[in-house]
Amino acid sequence: MDLGALSARAHVASLLDGVQALEPQVQAWAHLDEAAALAQAQACDARRQAGERAPLMGVAVGLKDIIDTAEMPTENGTVLHAGRRPTQDAALVTRLKQAGAVIMGKTVTTELATYAPGKTRNPHRLTHTPGGSSSGSAAAVACGMVPLAIGSQTNGSTIRPGAFCGVVSFKPTRASIDRTGVLVQSPSFDTVGLFAREVSDVALLWRVLSDPAPPAQGHTAHDGAATTDPAATAPRLVWMPGPLRERLEPGCEALLLSRARAWGAAESTADLPCGMQALVDLHRLIMEAEIARHFAHEYATGAAQLSASLRGQIERGRETSDAELMAARSELASMQSAVDAWMQAEAIDAWVTASAPGPAPLGLQATGDPIFCTAATALDLPALQIPGLTAPNGLPLGIQVIGRRGCDAQLLAIASRWLQP
Repeated sequence: MDLGALSARAHVASLLDGVQALEPQVQAWAHLDEAAALAQAQACDARRQAGERAPLMGVAVGLKDIIDTAEMPTENGTVLHAGRRPTQDAALVTRLKQAGAVIMGKTVTTELATYAPGKTRNPHRLTHTPGGSSSGSAAAVACGMVPLAIGSQTNGSTIRPGAFCGVVSFKPTRASIDRTGVLVQSPSFDTVGLFAREVSDVALLWRVLSDPAPPAQGHTAHDGAATTDPAATAPRLVWMPGPLRERLEPGCEALLLSRARAWGAAESTADLPCGMQALVDLHRLIMEAEIARHFAHEYATGAAQLSASLRGQIERGRETSDAELMAARSELASMQSAVDAWMQAEAIDAWVTASAPGPAPLGLQATGDPIFCTAATALDLPALQIPGLTAPNGLPLGIQVIGRRGCDAQLLAIASRWLQP
């Protein structure tokens, strides 16, 4: 992303005008300091005038309010952490600053990045959920408050809000982005997620955050894309709604299938080499057991101030013994290996499925069903939500492309070259 002749200060000032106009309705921000954002932009302009080049110089980025920032509060969407001020930036924030980004502010998260909604509304229809848990990040990008935003996914918290808000969202392979300084909920699944309006922009953001050294201008991805084009030949895609297709809302499957066919996806009658329900159950058991352990302090000191849904997760998770958790993790690792081998043997570059059962549901009391995101999260596969479809009710409808584990650059290159909205 390049601001061209536009100064960083002008870029940020224009965005802040949009925030002032839209924030009373959308409510995407947990913390926003206009003066600090403009000061960062001015510093970027000075760096650029001095001849410095960086891939995000002067570009504004929103951060989900579970990502530590030394200069802003990080309250994790719970009253139990109100006023929390980290002493240092998360690793990804340091990387963003090195790349020249302006940290615009902190976007709204659900409670401790779980299921209880925050205040954010869907910009396309304010009476509908924006999804969660990265609700503010998706909404802020959707209505142009920022061009880029960071979220997270432990089940469906990046792909689902991207779908509901009609933006590009990307859940990479978990280890590709350093999570130091990001709220720990369920370390088996916690993954940094990215939001933008174009695939090329989310790909740039991923490269900035994932490369082993701070990227220079013109830098390309580190897993082979620098010397070869991972999308030089048409990819092998399969349309695979699997056993979840009965969860799709009326009228949605035909739209999704039509788009998948336009992309050249073959219709697969096969399913994953592991049972979907078994995978969903295993994901839930591990996730809730890890939530119970990592939020034990919050439960012990403030259970009454937690939502009923989070208390339930913690209480169910407490029933899983350490031995049972270790066995479940081992079983999941076997499933991951089986799926890796299956995709390799079948020469599947990516499979195409829904991002959610349908468009954003009516109401603000819940964030929607994450079921179509669970497989990619549990199997640690990179997943990309691509906008461009419209559901029968006029709201955005998401379509998801899931690639091979560790082949994030390949998936992004395939989408950029072959998967047009």
